[in-house]
Amino acid sequence: MLARILIPLVALVSLAPFVSSGVALFAGVAVALAFGNPYLDHTRKITHSLLGIAVMGMGAGMDLHVIGRVGLQGVGYTVVGISLSLGLGILLGRLLKTEKDTSVLISVGTAICGGSAIAAVSPVIRAKHHEVSVALGTVFLLNAVALFVFPPLGHFFGLTEHQFGLWSALAIHDTSSVVGASMQYGAEALQVGTTVKLARALWIVPVAFLIGYVYAKNSSATGEKAKAKRPWFILGFLIAAAIVTWIPLLKPAGEVVNSISKRLLVVTLFLIGASLTRETVKSVGIKPFLQGVILWVLVGSATLGAILLGWIH
Repeated sequence: MLARILIPLVALVSLAPFVSSGVALFAGVAVALAFGNPYLDHTRKITHSLLGIAVMGMGAGMDLHVIGRVGLQGVGYTVVGISLSLGLGILLGRLLKTEKDTSVLISVGTAICGGSAIAAVSPVIRAKHHEVSVALGTVFLLNAVALFVFPPLGHFFGLTEHQFGLWSALAIHDTSSVVGASMQYGAEALQVGTTVKLARALWIVPVAFLIGYVYAKNSSATGEKAKAKRPWFILGFLIAAAIVTWIPLLKPAGEVVNSISKRLLVVTLFLIGASLTRETVKSVGIKPFLQGVILWVLVGSATLGAILLGWIH
């Protein structure tokens, strides 16, 4: 099978500096849709590991003081944004008559950080496999679109690098796509986008506990509670940033680690694209997909408007 050769080959080529994040993602999607992905289970597992390693490594190129300042500045609009996104998403799910758990997963994935949030919340609400698959498929499709759509829109609206990084972090689902889109826009966009997105991702844990509490209170279901996954790569990112900030002599080495991590991220984006098989596309029903698209457009538009008006900065 041609895909058995193409997938590892293109993954290796993606390490080359001339391959952009958008090209890598497109190549992955093209290979998966044209030839399928015989390594699907492996690529999905590897994707999570590579993303965590890449994000932690990118912390070596960040300044901890900047991370702290950006994170603290965003507490207010993060709380408001997550609350409104969750509420609006669940309302849309009811209007469209999407399955309850699927609706919650799509809403939390849009509100916080895509697949990571879905992975953390799904065991808490005891979501069924097909519900998780549909939510992940919906978020994944929109992530792929964001990588191509956001940079041109940013230039069209005349966003600065800081504004674009902020918008990407607040309006794009997954950390990988935030980094991929902001990396195309500029160095400052990348730093702001990554920092704000990771600060937002910290809210996975309290939101997962809150949703679990609500479900436990309103449901008569019994059984042992599953333990939610936690995004430990965020801690690694902060530790890497702290090391190079507090030990200036390590900054040159940190930049090297940061550069390598960016290439790993490009490979990760290729593998994400290669996971978008025809079966994944078919698994996403029209109602969940409509809910995901409408919610994403509303959140993205509202966030962009708030940034242009200076309400979020």
